[in-house]
Amino acid sequence: MRRFLAAAAGIAISMVGSAGFSQTVYPIDRADILVGARFDFKVEFAGLADPTKVSVTLNGKDHAELFGKAATFVEREDGKDQSALMLRDVSLAQPGVYRLRVSDGINSRELDWNVYDSGPRKAKNVILFIGDGMSLAHRVAARVLAKGIAEGKARGKLAIDDMPHMALVATAGSDSIITDSANSASAYATGHKSAVNAMGVYADRTLDPLDDPKVETISSLVKRRHGMAVGIVTNTEIEDATPAAMVAHVRRRSEYDRIVEQFFAAQPDVIMGGGRANFLSRSVEGGKRRDDSDFVAQFRDAGHGVASTGPEMTSLADDAKTTKLLGLFTLGNMDGALDRKILKGGTVRKFPEQPDLTEQVSAALKVLARNEAGFFLMVESGMIDKYTHLLDMERAVYDTIMLDNAVKLARDWASWGDDTLILVVADHTHPIGLVGTIEDDMASVPNVAMRERVRVYERAGFPNYPAPDAEGYPARVDVSRRLALFSASLPDHYETFRPKLDNPNDPTVAGKEPGTYVANERYKNVPGAVLRFGNLPAMINADVHSGEDVILTAVGPGSDRVRGQMDNTEVFRVMAEALGLGLGD
Repeated sequence: MRRFLAAAAGIAISMVGSAGFSQTVYPIDRADILVGARFDFKVEFAGLADPTKVSVTLNGKDHAELFGKAATFVEREDGKDQSALMLRDVSLAQPGVYRLRVSDGINSRELDWNVYDSGPRKAKNVILFIGDGMSLAHRVAARVLAKGIAEGKARGKLAIDDMPHMALVATAGSDSIITDSANSASAYATGHKSAVNAMGVYADRTLDPLDDPKVETISSLVKRRHGMAVGIVTNTEIEDATPAAMVAHVRRRSEYDRIVEQFFAAQPDVIMGGGRANFLSRSVEGGKRRDDSDFVAQFRDAGHGVASTGPEMTSLADDAKTTKLLGLFTLGNMDGALDRKILKGGTVRKFPEQPDLTEQVSAALKVLARNEAGFFLMVESGMIDKYTHLLDMERAVYDTIMLDNAVKLARDWASWGDDTLILVVADHTHPIGLVGTIEDDMASVPNVAMRERVRVYERAGFPNYPAPDAEGYPARVDVSRRLALFSASLPDHYETFRPKLDNPNDPTVAGKEPGTYVANERYKNVPGAVLRFGNLPAMINADVHSGEDVILTAVGPGSDRVRGQMDNTEVFRVMAEALGLGLGD
């Protein structure tokens, strides 16, 4: 949740750089670094250092010899009694293990970097699908609803399941075992670990959110190395963590204005999602920027076709002259599949012509394929995460089905050739489980406590959703035997055991004490509702992420490297090797 994560940023900042070492070094120990990829090198000393006694060597050679220039010494960083060394925009040209030794004349530290090359290019294109927060329970529930189940066997497979290569992916960040979407997506985009709320940087101890040591993103690499096109597609705000991590370098994911500026500087060929508000000055209706910039106009002047509705997007994509496309379809997050297609909740009435994620992907593929050098496309079904935070499982599952439809579309498109690597992964999990069914016709005031209507083991049976339509969506979620999906991380809230048919769930509201949350009484009088005391601190307003591995499935050239158990930084390496982004080709 954005409001929680913004509050957590201050906590994370105070912890970073206090790992118990006499020097903190970025990139960190055991970092995997692609040959030729650019990064900033930094050493933070615990106190004031004497520059005449400072020594930094790599494999016994002075750092200036290998990097081609010497680091700048900062006597007092942020005006404190702490010194630092900083060297911007460097790279390493030879693969191998680099032993780094840092000393201030009194204390020293040694660490290793693994620098790897990619070999020759195997794939022309890479499509990375991210189901934000997509957990195993989401996938299973989506399969049950979209394909049906009888006598214990699903009647079909999801496109995300029916892929030849699979792995478990660890998601921890550099500062915590529990990640958020910023640093987890950043690991995919850069191959480097980062901290909660940070992307494209190593989160250092300074207060400025824009001066942290940067690492190059895959969007930059594919353009710089091969002249490829770049597409970023989401149904959240385009400035939100996952899409922003494909291009941005920022310590705080909440810096939406700065992120828009970095999008403009990076110039991706296709940008589509919500979040128009931070492209526009607050003096304009719906605008939220703190300056008078109009980035919609700036993108248009830079050659992007601009769409604010699905039909406009399709028309531009169908025009063979369109090679750049900006689509901003709502002021904030876009609405999910359940609201857009069936319930008409959320902001659907205000923005009735939002495209489906499948339509966005279709348009993106048309535009990006016009670049003969190939493309990198990231597609996020981001509302899976946001609905799960809100304990709104039906909406989350429908958006998992939508992601699967988008993957099927891309796989069908790629089947015309054997030159596209397709990866499907989550950035992190939620602690949710599919525990059975809920038996409830929703027609009358319950005369049995809703908790007693939860059916488990043999009493669970199978749900009775109507047959799905051609896209895999049942027409109703308020059926008499529906899936019971519950989270293990809970704020205080009123549990209704029933789908929210008016608008997305909102389990909490601000409490009397600053920075605390209490149960939202909007649901207090829903028949059968019970006040459920949570297991999370009062400062947390929603379900939170969990630390389990996520599932990665893959198909196409280079996908054979997806196997066993991997780290999230290795997903970047799979893409880099498939595209030959090193220097060895």
